[in-house]
Amino acid sequence: MKVIKLFIIVFSVLLILTGCGEEPKAPIEKSEQLSVSSCEGCHTNYEYLKKVYSPDTVSAGGGCGGDIPQIEPYDRVYMGGDGYRKFKASAHGQLKCTYCHNGVENTSDKKLAHSNNFIKHPSEKAMEKCASCHPNIVLKGHNNIHQGWGQKSMLVLRYGLTYTDPRELENKFNALPALLKEGYKKNCSKCHATCGDCHVLRPVAGGGGLLNGHNFSAPDMFKQCLACHSSRVAHAYFGLAPGSNPDVHQQKGMNCMSCHSKNELHGDGNIYDQRYKVPSLPKCENCHRNLANSNSYHAVHINQMNCNVCHSQNYNNCGSCHVGGDGARISSYQSFKIGINPIPEQRPYKYTTLRRSVMAPDSWSIYGVPVLANFNVRPTYKYATPHNIQKWTTRTRVASGKPCYDNCHIIREGSTIRNKELYLFNSDLLDWEKEASKIVTVDGKLPSSWGF
Repeated sequence: MKVIKLFIIVFSVLLILTGCGEEPKAPIEKSEQLSVSSCEGCHTNYEYLKKVYSPDTVSAGGGCGGDIPQIEPYDRVYMGGDGYRKFKASAHGQLKCTYCHNGVENTSDKKLAHSNNFIKHPSEKAMEKCASCHPNIVLKGHNNIHQGWGQKSMLVLRYGLTYTDPRELENKFNALPALLKEGYKKNCSKCHATCGDCHVLRPVAGGGGLLNGHNFSAPDMFKQCLACHSSRVAHAYFGLAPGSNPDVHQQKGMNCMSCHSKNELHGDGNIYDQRYKVPSLPKCENCHRNLANSNSYHAVHINQMNCNVCHSQNYNNCGSCHVGGDGARISSYQSFKIGINPIPEQRPYKYTTLRRSVMAPDSWSIYGVPVLANFNVRPTYKYATPHNIQKWTTRTRVASGKPCYDNCHIIREGSTIRNKELYLFNSDLLDWEKEASKIVTVDGKLPSSWGF
């Protein structure tokens, strides 16, 4: 309980410092107010928005990142401050509001203003609303990894449908029962983004609404990237777990875009049903050259295991999904597991770090699927590259006089067995995981020289 309280306190401090959940405030100075009978006149008049706003009727829900910050509806749509001034001076700010949002201009009738096929988030219809100015990005971005294709693939396959080409995936997903797709939209799609979620809005997981007065800008690491990627990336990268340290790249001042390029995030037009298939995904060797010859450890292991096996700390896992909003059956926990590589076609290693999945056979029962018919098609432990890299870890640092493998190989010392907890064995799995995950457990697959 003390550990949980400490995590809540530390993570809350991070959110306060970064402003991930802060509510926007009206500017201190007052300028000439436009008529509320116009889009901008309404949305730049903070007090008027507070008079006419519609209260939320449904909670946005939580997820693997925790509860979503509550930001009032009028704060989510207010345009003011430096952000609004920058927006008005930009190319986007020269366009009429109805050019992107449709609706009806020059009326104080809120219902009428939001009629005429009003679009709340124009980038959800990017081909129609964004492609005329950004054709190359839109044509490629429709299928980028932020569209959730890996997650959709997992649901399609475990439901019992099959495909041989990722280009079939969209049709296969659309063929799922309507109630199941509605469950996906409610529980999963809030963390999968359109252009606006990275460039002008807070993601839904961060509270939603305009981030900075409608200004379009490069992604903000804290308020956008980490609003969604919090429980796994931010938690690890900033060393928030008790006993862990911030990632060495974070200590050097690097942010998400230091490694993840806009070409990777925008996409190349192809559908990738597994994120490690993306060709432009960053690799350690992009910066760390000649690794095989840099030391004796690399020379022996570089083709056998991914870098995280030696250089990651414990990281967040959770077992069984939070679909329906009732929380994970197995709450998130810190762990570290080495197992057999589940994606040898994409990564050449035999042993890799594995992270426990968030889906169980009955995860979607409240959406009309009591048991996923083909649940065992994928393991419940996935290939993982935790963002908590350190040069010296509990495996790479050994006591003086001990062999280099003392903290990583399984070693028998009389009746004692050391380091077994690092590896994923069949005995670590719950009954409903065993058939799905037997391909990644190390039972019978460890070096015979270990005598285990």
